[in-house]
Amino acid sequence: MTYQQTIAYLYEHLPMFTRIGAAAYKKDLHNTIALCNALDNPQQKFKSVHIAGTNGKGSTSHMLAAILQEAGYKTGLYTSPHIKDFKERIRVNGTPVKEQFVVDFTARTKTLSDAVQPSFFELTVAMAFEYFVEEKVDIAIIETGLGGLLDSTNIIMPILSVITNIGYDHQYILGNTLEEIAWQKAGIIKQNIPVVIGETLPETKPIFLQKAIKENAPLYFAENLFAVEYIDHEGELMFCNVKNTETNIIEKLRLGLTGLYQTKNICTVLAAVDQLKEAGYKITELALHNGVEQVKKITGIAGRWDVLQNNPIVITDVAHNAAGIKNVIAQLDIEYSTAKKHFVLGFVQDKDVASVLQLFPADGFYYFTNAHIPRALPYTELAAKAAMAGLTGDGYDDVNDAVTAAKKAAGSNDVVMVCGSFFILGELN
Repeated sequence: MTYQQTIAYLYEHLPMFTRIGAAAYKKDLHNTIALCNALDNPQQKFKSVHIAGTNGKGSTSHMLAAILQEAGYKTGLYTSPHIKDFKERIRVNGTPVKEQFVVDFTARTKTLSDAVQPSFFELTVAMAFEYFVEEKVDIAIIETGLGGLLDSTNIIMPILSVITNIGYDHQYILGNTLEEIAWQKAGIIKQNIPVVIGETLPETKPIFLQKAIKENAPLYFAENLFAVEYIDHEGELMFCNVKNTETNIIEKLRLGLTGLYQTKNICTVLAAVDQLKEAGYKITELALHNGVEQVKKITGIAGRWDVLQNNPIVITDVAHNAAGIKNVIAQLDIEYSTAKKHFVLGFVQDKDVASVLQLFPADGFYYFTNAHIPRALPYTELAAKAAMAGLTGDGYDDVNDAVTAAKKAAGSNDVVMVCGSFFILGELN
């Protein structure tokens, strides 16, 4: 099979959460263990950092990978979902996985897959682990797909665990309270392995403390170790001064990811870097600064407050849950307080869309759309839900038509914000 035929086969023959939702989710690690056992347990043959969290885990993963690569380490990076191409999920030193490897791995494991019946994500995890071994990486950054405890990636034994934050998302799987969600994410905390927690809440902090004590895992709260003291924007960079609260040393950083929410992620990254140094990794100040400034170029990360054009300003962001949308709207209010806001929105069906829509401003202009996957919420239904929240606008079956309409209606000083789903960004031309 060709690469495109292979990808089509994977999409069509394996249950895929990002396309069909909970029906593809497996509530144990049995399939992943079976796959990796048959592959001689590749996850045991490279060092790794494991990253979970409701929001920010992708950005944190990419920044850490970029820093390690700049420090001279051959670095694997596994993230999900992809935006444009499957190969985005598996990278080594920023380069996407080789198409031929995807083809060969899928063909070689077809009999095994027929026997195990894995989900798309389970097979992809095994594929990534095998690729990192073949490429002889020095270390790999592994992002969880969903939750932590029962996530397919949770068969690794990392040298460091990181949990960025806890918020409401995927409640139908992870639980309806912050405590329940935190308990699932805390499932990546391993015996004697240090763990960095990015942000806590009164409901979540005790969960992390209890789990860390149980596992005898050294626990570090980034929000107590680092404090952002200054933020400014210049062109495509965000200037960010971060103080180490123990030493009072200030890192004057230039961030290539310019969403204001990155000021939270950068504290998590700095705490993780300190732990990697403790583990013996040689990470210079130059590697740190280059990594966070050039992360887009180094790892290819996209969809995080990406300003695509000016006059009118068009911004894309993968924000898709309440916490993420709050961050987006807050930044719009700060940076474009007097501009008219045009929102191109598309969501998936299993989100609490009604609650998220309550966060959007009543005086915004709305363009409702949908991705072309089974899990997408049809734009007609989104428009109906939005109307109940007091938001009105037009509907478009194609996100490109929605963006075109928004740009046409917007004045030169207005802002067009495209958000709500990875998948509508994936269909943007």
